[in-house]
Amino acid sequence: MASSRPSTDTTYHSSGHPHQHDGAHDHRHGPGHSHIGDASVAGLRVALTITAIFLVVEVVGGVLANSIALLADAGHMLTDVAALGLALFVAWFSKQPSSPQKTYGYLRWEILAAFVNGATLLLISAGILVEAVVRLRHPEAVGGGLMLGVAVAGLAANLVSARVLSGSSRENLNTRGAYLHVLGDLLATVGTIIAALLIRFTGWLMADPVASILTTVLIMGGAWRLVRESVDILLESTPAHIPMLAVRSQLEAIPGIESVHDVHVWAVTPAIVAMSAHCIVREPDQHQHVLEHIHDAMRLFGIQHVTIQLEREDMLDRERHLHA
Repeated sequence: MASSRPSTDTTYHSSGHPHQHDGAHDHRHGPGHSHIGDASVAGLRVALTITAIFLVVEVVGGVLANSIALLADAGHMLTDVAALGLALFVAWFSKQPSSPQKTYGYLRWEILAAFVNGATLLLISAGILVEAVVRLRHPEAVGGGLMLGVAVAGLAANLVSARVLSGSSRENLNTRGAYLHVLGDLLATVGTIIAALLIRFTGWLMADPVASILTTVLIMGGAWRLVRESVDILLESTPAHIPMLAVRSQLEAIPGIESVHDVHVWAVTPAIVAMSAHCIVREPDQHQHVLEHIHDAMRLFGIQHVTIQLEREDMLDRERHLHA
């Protein structure tokens, strides 16, 4: 039989102060919850400027040198410009305040941008692989000297861009997507330099498409991981670093909790992990202690946003779909 007393839906924010609601649960995240700082935005601007300039340089150099490796690198740089521009837009847009309709604000734009960047990079890479295979069958003359000069200049540009983005890419999936684009270009440029040296000093024209294939395969690995992580977050999958069995065991071990059900852990963004659960606690005077204990326990797992519904009696009839 369900309890006549309404259950308590309690949210603990990172400050440790509880907010109690009956029924509706409203997360409100203002601009302070955007996890990309001014330094990251400045880095994105620098990287975008450098990349846009060398995109033009590589297109011109690739056409004049007849190098698919340079044109492949230019193709990656084109996606870099789009990725960096999108990252800058999302960095601004995600800071917009939340509303009653969008209680988490616009933080998920970070994930959508990362997905678009990763998927675009996969498509561009596939096109480059096709062209490289054609060149393997029918090698064409390449201007090794011009190819080498442009590739060295591109390497310097990519090193600067990667350096300014490396710090913030660890915590922000959107910036990580842009960083992976730049890093992919850096790898492609190294391969282009090696191919240019081989062509210049040995005359081996196959080095051009071979370099394109090797670097593109490496780039696709990072792009696929980015797409997969983005999709997992959009599907509200449990983050890979959160052991669900350990979370449930930790809850069940708290004194006063008789049983636990409907446990969910998901990521709003990689930096914001949320969790909700229903717990049966018979004694009302233990509710506050249990809630505080749960909050402290979940912080050990890196879970910042905790929502717990406390029930004095099993509500199986009303929550049958949750117990399935």
